[in-house]
Amino acid sequence: MTSVFVHFLGAAGTVTGSKYLIDTGKNKFLVDCGLFQGLKELRKHNWEFLPVDVHHLDFVLLTHGHLDHVGYLPRLVHQGFNGKVYGTAPTLEIAAIVLRDSAKIQEEEAEQANKLGYSKHHPAKPLYTLEDAEKIITRFSPVPHNEWVQFAENIQARFCPNGHIIGSCFIELKVHSKHFVFSGDIGRKNDLLMPPPQKPSYADVLLIESTYGDRLHPTEDVKQKLKEIILNTVGKGGNIIIPSFAVERTQLLMYLIWQLRKNQEIPEMPYIIDTPMGEDVLKVFKNYPAWHKLSIEECTEMCKMFRMVGDIKETYQIIHTHFPKLIIAGSGMLSGGRVLTYLQHYLSKPENTLLLVGFQAEGTRGRKILDGAHEVKIYGKYYPVNLKVEVLHSLSAHADQSDLLDWLSEISISPEKIYIVHGEKQSAETLLVKMKDIYHWKATVPSLYQIDEVKM
Repeated sequence: MTSVFVHFLGAAGTVTGSKYLIDTGKNKFLVDCGLFQGLKELRKHNWEFLPVDVHHLDFVLLTHGHLDHVGYLPRLVHQGFNGKVYGTAPTLEIAAIVLRDSAKIQEEEAEQANKLGYSKHHPAKPLYTLEDAEKIITRFSPVPHNEWVQFAENIQARFCPNGHIIGSCFIELKVHSKHFVFSGDIGRKNDLLMPPPQKPSYADVLLIESTYGDRLHPTEDVKQKLKEIILNTVGKGGNIIIPSFAVERTQLLMYLIWQLRKNQEIPEMPYIIDTPMGEDVLKVFKNYPAWHKLSIEECTEMCKMFRMVGDIKETYQIIHTHFPKLIIAGSGMLSGGRVLTYLQHYLSKPENTLLLVGFQAEGTRGRKILDGAHEVKIYGKYYPVNLKVEVLHSLSAHADQSDLLDWLSEISISPEKIYIVHGEKQSAETLLVKMKDIYHWKATVPSLYQIDEVKM
C-alpha cells in the first residue's frame, strides 16, 4: 500500500513559519516556505537547515506572499534547492516585493548592529542577502487560479482564491487517490477590499489555519473609531503611528483614511506611507484589478492623498517636523522596518498614539506593547512606552472563528484527517472543540517537526 507523509516544518503550535513537506515516495515538495517570527526560540529555527534533504525537493507551492509563508525561500536556495516556486501571478509579485524588502532590512539591521555593537554575534550577519533573494525570485513560475495543474505524475494542484490578500489562495492537491486541502490564510466574508473566500467542497486531508480560532472580531464601526483616534490625537498635538503589513492592510487603511478625508471628517495634514515596498504593492493592485474591489479610479485618487516615503533620510526629516501627522509604516508586528525608527522618537511622548491594526504574534514587540509592557527594546536600547496604545481588531485580514467554521460548511463528508495549524495553542485547541461540536469531526493539533502518514 502506498503512503504519503506530511512533515510539519512550521506553523504547528504557533502562527508563523508555514512550511509543509509532502513526501509521496517518488516526489517531495513544500506547500509554503515561511519565516518564523516572534519568540526567540522560534526565530532560531530560521537559521537552521531544514531536517530534510533540500536537494531532493522538486518544487514549492505558495498560498500567498506574506513573509511567514514565503520568507524562508532564500534560505532554501542556500541549502541547495534547484526547483521552481509556483503561485498565482499576484502572489509571486507580492512575494518578490516582500523578499527584497526583507533582505534589505536584514542587511541594514546587521550593519547597524555591527556599527553600534549590540549584537551577541561578531560580526552580525543577515539571515540572507538581497542577492540570495534575487536567486530564488528567478525560480518563480505563475499558475492560473481555479484550474487543475499537473506538477508530476499523480500530483495535481488547484489554487482557489481565499480572500486574505491579493493573489492568496487555498490549495487543493490530488496526490494518488487522496484529496488534500491546505487552507493558507483565510480572509473574511465582508472584507472592504477583497472578494469573499471560495470554499472547498471535499477533502480527505485538511490543514486549516486557526489564527483567530478562539475569538470573534468585534462589530465596531471601524471608520468611526479610526476617526475618533485621529481627532483625539491631533487635538493633543500628537502623531498617529500605525505599524502595518504592506500588503492589503496598508491599502485598507489608505482606503478608510481617504474616505474620511474626502468627507472632511478628519483634518488636512500629512498622511504618510513609509514602507519601501508600499508603492510597489499598489502597482500590483493596479495590475490585477480582478483580485480586489477597488476600481482603478479609486486607487489612483486614493494614492494622491498620501506622501510615499522612499529614502530613510526622508524618514528622519519627517520625525523632526513639529506638527501632527499620521504615519503608516512597516512592519506590522514591530519586528523590524521603518516603524522602529519612528518609535525611537515617539514612544516616550504621551500625546502620540500607536494604533495596532493586525495580529501581534507571541514574542513580538507589538505583542509586548499590546500586553502592557512599560518599555521595549529597540536596536539594543530600552524605550519607555508612554504614548497611548489603541487597537482596531476589526481590521484584521484573517477569518475569525465564525468565518473559519463557515469556510468548512460546503464539505459534506468528514475528512479522514484534519490538522489545525497556524495558531497559538489556545486558538487551535478552541477551534478543535468548536469543529467537533458543530461538524462532529475529529481533528488534531500537530507539533513542530511531526511527521504523519496518510495511507492511499
